[in-house]
Amino acid sequence: MGVDAVRGAAERAVRESYGRLVALLASRTRDLAGAEDALGDAFAAALRAWPVDGVPANPDAWLLTVARRRQADAGRRAQVREAGQEHVQLLDEEVAAMAGAREVIPDRRLALMFACAHPAIERGVRTALILQAVLGLTAEEIAAAFLLPPKTMGQRLSRAKLRLRDAGIPFRVPGREELPERLAAVLDAIYAAYTSGWDDGSDGAGGAGAGLAEEATWLGEVLVSLLGDEPEPMGMLALMLYTSARQAARRDAAGAYVPLERQETCRWDAGRIARAEALLRRASAAGPSGRYQLEAAIQSAHVARRLTGQPIWPAVVALYDHLVALTGSPVAAINRAVARAEVDGPQAALAELEPLATDERMRSYQPYWAARGHLLARAGDGVAAAEALTVALGLSTDEAVRAYLRGRLQEVERSGRR
Repeated sequence: MGVDAVRGAAERAVRESYGRLVALLASRTRDLAGAEDALGDAFAAALRAWPVDGVPANPDAWLLTVARRRQADAGRRAQVREAGQEHVQLLDEEVAAMAGAREVIPDRRLALMFACAHPAIERGVRTALILQAVLGLTAEEIAAAFLLPPKTMGQRLSRAKLRLRDAGIPFRVPGREELPERLAAVLDAIYAAYTSGWDDGSDGAGGAGAGLAEEATWLGEVLVSLLGDEPEPMGMLALMLYTSARQAARRDAAGAYVPLERQETCRWDAGRIARAEALLRRASAAGPSGRYQLEAAIQSAHVARRLTGQPIWPAVVALYDHLVALTGSPVAAINRAVARAEVDGPQAALAELEPLATDERMRSYQPYWAARGHLLARAGDGVAAAEALTVALGLSTDEAVRAYLRGRLQEVERSGRR
């Protein structure tokens, strides 16, 4: 097998199995940074060995075994400490039995997620730590999601890993009385991983992004099954199912991007929509509405609007009112402004966007510029619309979205020449 093929196999293993393997490695030692180092060494060893020996039948088991050995070596070097021998004994257990056994991994991975969300970890970094440690995102990817410089995010993650180790935080799914303090960070991490996979340009049609989105959905399913009638996990899973149900309709036969308003609803996955509706009803009956229930309700309203033609924009604006009040999120504020344009016109919507113009985070946030360009075009300000759409185009990485924005830009420029 060629070097490129081997590297591709290793990269697939990184994306598909990183979190499961880190969870297994760290669950016994409670040393997250050490687990990541050991797994990194194992991937490096794979790139050396697999071109010669071939890709093993079970890459996960191979990587786990090599990483365990690296951990054992590190433990032996630390035997001057009293804990060293115990560390070695733990590492040597169950390597063969646990390798590749997917059914034992979900609880371990969720346990690591909840450990990363422990009150001893700084609240603002809990979700980011989960994204890196359990779901395999890089510090750069996480920094982009949080609208922070990569160096700042990297420093916060390093401090949190040391805190996780030094505090001896247990890796377990907490009892119901502990959930309010930890659940939000776990949900935010799973959903951020889903949107990262969804928005990376693959659009769920295969590739690393599709795998990450599917993995996040699967973790949502596991969380709902573990936590019973807890409403927000059901709301989050419903939200992911609503958006993934439209996956096939987001590209036409030529691969061009198709916005929601132009999608062929016959291409939506009716089964996923029905499951999402059922989850949302259960969540609404189980407790007060949180962020994910509100976002799922907004998606449900859009489904009803497209399938029945019902004018539901005032209801969508009202739902965004609650979401903005609950979260203070600039993303929710942008979406609310776009929805309000359907009720009160583009000028009112642009007035709502105006406070965000001084928010430094918006300078590199593509949806802000795309929404601004859309609203300015509707308001008849072709020059400003073209400027905003040009910025949105420059910030877009998905070629299909870039082509769509180029088309919108050309429409605005043609209108200005009339």
